[in-house]
Amino acid sequence: MIRDYQAIQCTWFIKGKQRKIPTYGQHRGVKLIGTLNYETGEIMCTEEEKYDAIAFLEFLKKVLAHYPSGKIVMILDNARIHHAKLLQPFLEENKNRLELVFLPPYSPELNLIEGLWKWLKESVINNVFFPNVQKIALEVREFIKEISQYPETIINRLCVQL
Repeated sequence: MIRDYQAIQCTWFIKGKQRKIPTYGQHRGVKLIGTLNYETGEIMCTEEEKYDAIAFLEFLKKVLAHYPSGKIVMILDNARIHHAKLLQPFLEENKNRLELVFLPPYSPELNLIEGLWKWLKESVINNVFFPNVQKIALEVREFIKEISQYPETIINRLCVQL
């Protein structure tokens, strides 16, 4: 989730001219679900109103439609929605095409998409005031669109080279 309260990151400023970032102090934001194809550098990302099992199920359907053939292995954290009972019939129906692999608890460094979210926050969110959530969503979309033009950069920055 990319929140509308501003994230402060280390930055330079002239002595005595510390930068001040206003905030609304609310907890709204842009909820993202995404995949990162480590072979091609392709990012598939959707914005959701709610981040729940229904939204995740719809995202899985979009992933299967986006990649119409071949086996898909998704690496996931252990969020509750990734284990929801609602998903089980869909996963059983698509077990030949879709496999979910769960990381050990507290190991975000093993999940490549976490690197993307960090990059996004560093580049778009940190030390910036946005007047509303719509502006944040627009900037997030622009960032994804921009970096998607350079899949080799994505792979070099986020994916382990063997």
